[in-house]
Amino acid sequence: MAGIFSMAGLAHPPEDEGPADLALQATGPVPLPRTPAPAGDPHWPPPFLLYLGNAPDDLAAKTARGLVQFRPEWCLGQLRGRDCRTRVDVPDMDVAQARAAGARTMIVGVANAGGRLGAESVADIVAALDGGLNVASGLHERLASHAVIVEAARRNGRHLFDARTPPETPVGTGLRRAGRRLLTVGTDCSTGKMYTTLSLEAEMRARGLKADFRATGQTGIFVAGRGIPIDAVVADFISGGIEWLSPARDDGGWDLIEGQGSLFHASFAGVSMGLLHGAQPDALVLCHEPGRPHMRGLRHFPVPGLRETLDANLAVARLTNPGVVAVGVALNTSKLDPAAAARACREAEDLLGLPAQDPVRDGVARIVDRLLACLPG
Repeated sequence: MAGIFSMAGLAHPPEDEGPADLALQATGPVPLPRTPAPAGDPHWPPPFLLYLGNAPDDLAAKTARGLVQFRPEWCLGQLRGRDCRTRVDVPDMDVAQARAAGARTMIVGVANAGGRLGAESVADIVAALDGGLNVASGLHERLASHAVIVEAARRNGRHLFDARTPPETPVGTGLRRAGRRLLTVGTDCSTGKMYTTLSLEAEMRARGLKADFRATGQTGIFVAGRGIPIDAVVADFISGGIEWLSPARDDGGWDLIEGQGSLFHASFAGVSMGLLHGAQPDALVLCHEPGRPHMRGLRHFPVPGLRETLDANLAVARLTNPGVVAVGVALNTSKLDPAAAARACREAEDLLGLPAQDPVRDGVARIVDRLLACLPG
C-alpha cells in the first residue's frame, strides 16, 4: 500500500514511551526509536540511490555526500543529470540499474536556495517511482505538493517521505534545563557543522562518554533517522523547537546540536539566532571554510572573520546561558593541500587560542580534550 509520510520532527520519545508508529500523513510529528530509522523502518528502507540531478557544485550535493560519509553501507549509487557538476563516491546508476542492484529508496540528495524541485527533478522522481523505488526528500518544496508525484506513488504502491515537515513545538521559554549541550556555529552556511557535530559524537562515544547527535537539517535527519527541520519551523517557535529536541537530561551525557546558517548570513541569521537561544549551549565549536570568497549565495557579502563571528555567537548565546564557552574551531580544508590545511589550522589557533582541526583530515580529539578540560564531569 502506498503512503505519504512525514519524516520530520524525529526527536526522541520520552523514556517511558515506546516507538510510535508512522502515521499515513504528510504533516505532524513522527517520534522514532533511538536507533536510526532506515535500519528498521519498512517505509524508507536502504539501500539508497542518491539523486544529484543537476547539482551545480559540491555544496549543492551535501545531503548525498553526508550519507556517503556517515552511512556508506546504505548507499549503492548516484543518479546524475547531464548538467551535474559534482559527484559522490559511489557508482553512477540509472533507476533500473539501481533497482537491479537492490536499491529500495531514492534519496533526493541535493539542497538549493529555497529548496525547490524543478520540472526535470519532478520527472526524475516520477521515473524512480515507476521504476519501483520509494522516494525521500528534505527540500522545502514537498513531494506531496506535486499531484503527478503523488499519483505515481499510488499507482506503483510506493511511499513518499518529506523530511522538512516540522512538528508542532512550543514557544521557547529560556528556562534552564538539566544536561550538557554543545552547539556548532559557523561563519557561513555549509561550513561543516553537521560533519563536525557527528565527528564529535563519534569521538566522545569512543571515549566511553554519553553523547547524542541532535539533527536540525535534512541531511542530519537522514543520517540519524531523527531530528527537527529547524529552518521549516515558524520563526516564533524556533527556540522552542530546539528546547523540544534537546530536553532536560540527567544522565551526565551531552547533547551535540547541529547548527544551521550563520549570524552573518542575511538570509538565514534568524534560524541561527533561534538555535543559539534554544540550545542554551554550554560550549560552542566554530566552523569555517578557509578561502571562501563570499557568503553562500550572497556575492555582495564577504565572509566574516573568525574572531568577529565567535564573539557575536558567544554574545547571543549568553542570553540563555551566561556561562557558555568556546572550545574549538573546525575547519573544512577540503580545497587545500595538506601544507596549506595545516597552516590554516595553526593560524586559527594563534588567532583564537583554541584547538583548530579539520574533522575529516584530523579528527576532533583535541577539541574534545578542550571541551572536557573546560567542562569536566
